Amino acid sequence: MELKPVRTDDQQPARGYTYESTHDLAATDSGRRVLRNTYLLLAASLVPTAIGAVIGSNLDLSFLHASPIIFSFALLAIFYGWIYAIERNKNSGLGVGLLLGFTAFMGVLLGPLLHAVLGLSNGVQLVAMAAGGTAAAFFGLAGVATTSKRDFGVMGNFLTVGAIVIMLAVVANIFFQSPVVYLALLGAFIIFSSLMILWQINAIVRGGETNYISATLSLYVALYNLFTSLLQLLGIFGGSRD
Repeated sequence: MELKPVRTDDQQPARGYTYESTHDLAATDSGRRVLRNTYLLLAASLVPTAIGAVIGSNLDLSFLHASPIIFSFALLAIFYGWIYAIERNKNSGLGVGLLLGFTAFMGVLLGPLLHAVLGLSNGVQLVAMAAGGTAAAFFGLAGVATTSKRDFGVMGNFLTVGAIVIMLAVVANIFFQSPVVYLALLGAFIIFSSLMILWQINAIVRGGETNYISATLSLYVALYNLFTSLLQLLGIFGGSRD
C-alpha cells in the first residue's frame, strides 16, 4: 500500500507528520462523488413524485375499497417488483428511468393521502409540519452520518431484521385491520426510516455503497415512509374538521 506524508504543522516540517493511504483518499473521493450524485438524483426524484401526487389526488380510487386485501397484495407485488427491476439495472441508464418512474408511481399513491389531509381545516399546516419534520430529520441525520467518525455499518443486520419484522406486521394487519397495530406500525416506520437514512448515508461516505442509483432508491423509500407516517399521525391526532 502506497503511503503519502501529510504535514500537520507548517512551522515544524521535520516533525508532525502523519501517514494516510492513497487507498483511503480514493475511497473518500469516491464516497463524496457517489453522495453528490445521490443527492442530485434524490432531488430530481421529487419532481415526478409531485406530478404523480397531483394526478393521484384527482383520481377516484374508491373502487379499490371493494377488495382492499387484493389491492394491498397487488400493491406490495408492484412495489417490490419495481424495486427489483431498479436494482437489476442499477448500473445502466435504464435504472435511472425506472427509478424516476417508480417515484412517479409512489406520488400517485401519495395523492389520496394528501387529498384527505388537505380536506381538513388545518390540512395545509399538517402537510407543512410533516414536510418540515421530514426535512429536519433528513438533514440532521445526514449531518451526523457524514461527520461522525463512528461506523454505522454494524446497523445493517439490525435493519434487515427490522425490515422483515415490519413487513410481516404490515401483511398481518391487512387481515386484522387493527387500529392499534396500525399506529404502532406508523411509529415503527418513523424509527426505521430514520435509522435507514443514517446507515445509508454513512455507508456512502465510507465507501460501503458505490452505486448512486441503489443509494437513491434506499433514501427515497426511507424519506417517503417517514413523510407519510408523520403526516398520517399528525392527521390522526392533530387533524381538525372545524
